[in-house]
Amino acid sequence: MPTNRPNIAIIGAGPTGLMAAERLSAAGLQVDLYDAMPSVGRKFLLAGVGGMNITHSEPKPEFIQRYREASDWVGQWLAQFDAEQLRNWIQGLGIDTFIGSSGRVFPTDMKAAPLLRAWLRRLRDQGVQLHTRHRWLGWEQQQLRFDTPAGPYLAQADATVLTLGGGSWARLGSDGHWTELLEPCGVEINPLRPANCGFICHWSEYLSQRFAGQPLKPVIAQVTSASGEILSRRGECIVTHDGMEGSLIYALSAELRQQLEQQGQARLTLDMAPDRDQAQLERLLSQPRKGQSLASVLRKKAGLDPLKVALLHEHLCHEQLQNPAALAAGIKQLGINFSATRPLDEAISSAGGVMATALTHGLMLKALPGVFCAGEMLDWEAPTGGYLLTACFASGQVVANGVLEWLDNKS
Repeated sequence: MPTNRPNIAIIGAGPTGLMAAERLSAAGLQVDLYDAMPSVGRKFLLAGVGGMNITHSEPKPEFIQRYREASDWVGQWLAQFDAEQLRNWIQGLGIDTFIGSSGRVFPTDMKAAPLLRAWLRRLRDQGVQLHTRHRWLGWEQQQLRFDTPAGPYLAQADATVLTLGGGSWARLGSDGHWTELLEPCGVEINPLRPANCGFICHWSEYLSQRFAGQPLKPVIAQVTSASGEILSRRGECIVTHDGMEGSLIYALSAELRQQLEQQGQARLTLDMAPDRDQAQLERLLSQPRKGQSLASVLRKKAGLDPLKVALLHEHLCHEQLQNPAALAAGIKQLGINFSATRPLDEAISSAGGVMATALTHGLMLKALPGVFCAGEMLDWEAPTGGYLLTACFASGQVVANGVLEWLDNKS
């Protein structure tokens, strides 16, 4: 049935696009939501595997600082829709949440699928039209051009919201192809790089074959930021066949990546006996071995498992291994050099994207009036722990408000 309501095209049906669709359809606008994949929210569902970490309970000032250089910008989004409002919104879908021991917030059933199903029911009830298998190819005579199984498709819109994600997990839809469509239009884009990612180093064949896939825990990892600040995190990570990954590495990945970009390599320092001080270790390691092997001494007196012992052999020379003082220092400050990040497509998320200077306060592209951007395709990054999703949800609210303000000013 014909309608004189403004029609809004939202391209990208992840959390950001769905949130924008909800806000705009609730305001009475006609919303068409397009996605290249056969179903919506695929990366969102993957994030829920093993426990849907939706946000974090950290106090707001500390929460905002998690967004690093973009904290002021993302803080403006969170002023409109913060973690507490997100939890209330989820409850409005009939799903309760709880705070875990780490401060992370989860749905009570720990799953993403029930939340997504309830959300899609609400959107359908509000009249949102969903178009899957529609891959956006840019514009043709001011119309949106899509590739579909039925062939080319053109759509007209009064405003367009792009929520196309970053460049990680291309098989789930976020492949970063939009950079090739926006850059020729004069949109300022910071190149996409891996965030919350693993790093590559060159192990010996023995360590690579013997220990790949094994956890390294507990350890304290340290890295020096570009400003000279020493950042330290305690936790665990995974040794891979050619490097390291896991939550502890992800927490320091931004600093490690910056080192790689500036210096060509990155250095991580590991404390492999975090509950023993160096003087204590040196004293214990100075005691007579009484025929015991070094591995046995390190296990009994320093609490090191075979993986930690192998890492010491990997990075300390024979003289250091035989010297109690040098060995104790190596246990407490073992340097690991990384030569590269894992590929962008393997990263949990991406850094870079449409720069803040390319956008109005309502997230409209200055170079393309009537075209808005939100979510992970913008130039910000955050650690895992619910921060990524919270900012994506918040930017969906912000961009919808930006569309409403722009339409109101046009009328």
